Amino acid sequence: MTLFQYDFMLRALVGALIIGLAAPALGIYLVQRRLSLIGDGIGHVALTGVGVGLLLQQSPVLTAVIVSVAGAIGVELVRERGRTSGDLALALLFYGGIAGGVVLVGLSDSTSANLVQYLFGSLITTTRGDLVVIAVLGVIVLVAMLALRQALFAVSHDEEYAKVSGLPVRTLNLMVAVMTAVTVTIAMRTVGLLLVSALMVVPVAAAQQVTRGFRSTMGVAMLIGMVAAAAGVTVSGEIDTPPGATIVILAIAVFLAITVGSTLWRVLRRRLPAVVHRVEPPDVVLEVEAR
Repeated sequence: MTLFQYDFMLRALVGALIIGLAAPALGIYLVQRRLSLIGDGIGHVALTGVGVGLLLQQSPVLTAVIVSVAGAIGVELVRERGRTSGDLALALLFYGGIAGGVVLVGLSDSTSANLVQYLFGSLITTTRGDLVVIAVLGVIVLVAMLALRQALFAVSHDEEYAKVSGLPVRTLNLMVAVMTAVTVTIAMRTVGLLLVSALMVVPVAAAQQVTRGFRSTMGVAMLIGMVAAAAGVTVSGEIDTPPGATIVILAIAVFLAITVGSTLWRVLRRRLPAVVHRVEPPDVVLEVEAR
C-alpha cells in the first residue's frame, strides 16, 4: 500500500505542488527587488492572524489572510512613503508578528501542538476546504505573475524607469505585496509559516546558477519548486518529519548540487579548448588537407 492511497496524503501533495509552482513565480520578483526576507516577515504577521482566528473561534486561514494582507500593504506603504527604511519595517513585522501570535495563541484554548502545525506545516491538517482555497488562490497568484511578467519585471528592475514609461508602479507594488501575503497564508498548512519564504527564494537562487534570461529563470525555478515540494511531501510521509522542513532541505540540496555542478562545468569548459588544441595542432590538420 502506497502513501498516496490515503486522502490526506493526496491533499497534501496537490497543495504542495500548487505552492511549489506559485511561490517561485512570485519569489523571482522579490529576489529581483532584494526583498527576499519579506515572506518571513509576513509569515510572522500571519501567525498573529492565526492567533486571532483561534481566539475568536473562527477560521484561522481567513483571519490570517486578512491580517497578513494588511501587514504587507503596511510594509509597502512605509517603504514607499515613510521615513522608516524597508529593512526596519520588516524587522517590526518580524518581532511584532511573532509576539502577537504567541500571545493570542496562548490566550486561546489551543495547544502548542496546533501552533507547531501552523509554523512548520502538517500532512494531516489539509482539509478538502483548505485544498480548494489553496487551488483557487494559488492559480490567481500564478496567473497574475505570468500575465504581468513584463510590467512586474520592469518595476522590479528599475522603478524610476517604470514610472517614466507610464506603468502604474504603486499599484503593481501593492499587488506584489498582497500576492506575497496570500501565498504565505495558503502555504501555512503544508509548508508552514516560518519556511514558506524559503520556497520563494531558494528555487530562484538555484535557477540563477544555470540560466541567464528572466523567463528561463522563472521556468526553471518553478520546476525546482515543484520537484522539491513533491519529493518533500513523499519523504515526509515516509520518515514522519514536518513537511515544510523536509521540502526546504531538499530545495537547498538541489541548490547546492546545481551550484557545485555548474561550477565544475565552467571550470571544465575553460580547460577543454586547451586540451583539444594540444591533441590536434593546426599544422597536423594542414598536412592532412595537403594530401
